[in-house]
Amino acid sequence: MSIELKFDERGLIPAVVQDATTGEVLMVAWMNAEALQLTQETGEAHFWSRSRQELWHKGATSGNVQRVREIWVDCDADVLLLKVDPAGPACHTGNRSCFYRHLPLGNIFSSAD
Repeated sequence: MSIELKFDERGLIPAVVQDATTGEVLMVAWMNAEALQLTQETGEAHFWSRSRQELWHKGATSGNVQRVREIWVDCDADVLLLKVDPAGPACHTGNRSCFYRHLPLGNIFSSAD
């Protein structure tokens, strides 16, 4: 089955990275076609750094590589889900996941209609 991915106008697609064992969401990053191809060929996560404008092999300097078990595509073909085996923390802060802070919900609905 061939899936035509929908990259944005910059040639990027968001990639949600999830721990394949626990289901925990570790991070969200961006991929271009080359990063996706390298990920598929090597079995390790590669991304596109929007700030540095270059390819980025996750863990190349830290050792915290992400071995990719599966790549899933959402129903609109505009978001990827990578299920990985992480070798260490996903976040540059040293946290296991980039999602280590939360906002309170409070009253999210207005009383006015």
